[in-house]
Amino acid sequence: MSASGATAWGICAVSQRGRAAVDELEPQNGLYTVVERGPSTTFAVLAPIRELLFAVAQQDALAARIAAPSTHVVTLTVTEKGYRHDPVTRRLDLRDADVQADAAGRPPVTVVGRLVRGMQARQHGNAGPLTVVCCDNLTSNGATLCGLVDDFCGLLPGPDRRALRAWIADSVTFPSTVVDRIVPATTPADRGDVAGYLGMDDEGAVVTEPFSQWVIEDKFAGARPAWERASATLTTDVSPYEALKLRVLNGSHSALAYLGLLAGYDYIAEFVNADGVADFVVALMAEAAGTLSAPVGVDVDDYEQQLLRRFANQGLRHRLTQIASDGSQKLPLRLLATVRDARAAGHQPTLSVLGIAAWMRYVTARHDDDGRPQVIDDPLASHISEVTRGAGDVATTVDRLMGITEIFGDLGDDAELRALLCAALAELTRAGALAALRNATLG
Repeated sequence: MSASGATAWGICAVSQRGRAAVDELEPQNGLYTVVERGPSTTFAVLAPIRELLFAVAQQDALAARIAAPSTHVVTLTVTEKGYRHDPVTRRLDLRDADVQADAAGRPPVTVVGRLVRGMQARQHGNAGPLTVVCCDNLTSNGATLCGLVDDFCGLLPGPDRRALRAWIADSVTFPSTVVDRIVPATTPADRGDVAGYLGMDDEGAVVTEPFSQWVIEDKFAGARPAWERASATLTTDVSPYEALKLRVLNGSHSALAYLGLLAGYDYIAEFVNADGVADFVVALMAEAAGTLSAPVGVDVDDYEQQLLRRFANQGLRHRLTQIASDGSQKLPLRLLATVRDARAAGHQPTLSVLGIAAWMRYVTARHDDDGRPQVIDDPLASHISEVTRGAGDVATTVDRLMGITEIFGDLGDDAELRALLCAALAELTRAGALAALRNATLG
């Protein structure tokens, strides 16, 4: 809006599960402050939000908004687990009770169910084409979301299913995207800084880093904002950007989270600055980069050095627990994909394996190397506890975790990977996270 001068566009912001964000922003007329923390701190009050909806209580209003002829783009940022899908097969979990109930006709509670019901209302109202933009860390996120929508449509009654599928095929596009910006959870101290700057409270303040990237597949069904005027990259092929981000940034982020929590650290910047950790991160990123082709014009060495500086940004206070959450959903894309491709090329990705083994220790030991308890935030936490209960040694723990097909898929039967994970988990258990990562880097 500020770059183009076009103010006709606006955002209807939808909270899917809790109404906290709506309660924070409604009294402020949708205004909120973005705080960028880097070498210096900047504050900016933004005003793109024109409407706020709480989906749980306003499903009809949400469907009407999606169906409105004035709506041209729907974006989704709901985290990986919000899609109720299998991260290995990238298909909708058709056994999920909420998915089944949504398809049967109750007011939907799942993200895909709400989206499809809104599309159905748009189809019935003949409101024109729609672009649906997924902004989450999923492989080929646009195509994946398209498949989830089609899976959900397949559960609908016959006539509804056929007509809706035909309309979606003709009228809806699902561009893939890559979104990259580190955004820690806002703290009371952050809100205090904003109040000191503005002279008033802002309950919706967002804290982030100066860096931002948005890569969008140029596949729109109709009108869109001029996002390229605000530094978005429009491209015909998102996949090189996606692989670089998921494996080099997100993969190293996840590995650092589990290793750092085991080592007793709270924040990623503190952990990256610990002795030996930066060398490990650089080597891990290089291992991941060796499995992919860089986007045209991107210097991977510069990208990695920039990432290291971003991780070490002391101004962000990015908690490792935030990065470590939902690991069962993230590992297949962030670390296991690197392992699979590296092994296929004849390489042994020992550092990525150490990151996976750190996750194994984190979710099974449930304490750090000094015995302090850890709280696991993962949709499969109960299942992980169940399958590993009574595992008395490293080999049994690895076997049972590799048997979770939702995480390991075809790698679950890989004997060489099993041996590597057993060695890494044994080293983590014996020496601790810091010593293990230093030894792995030297080795």
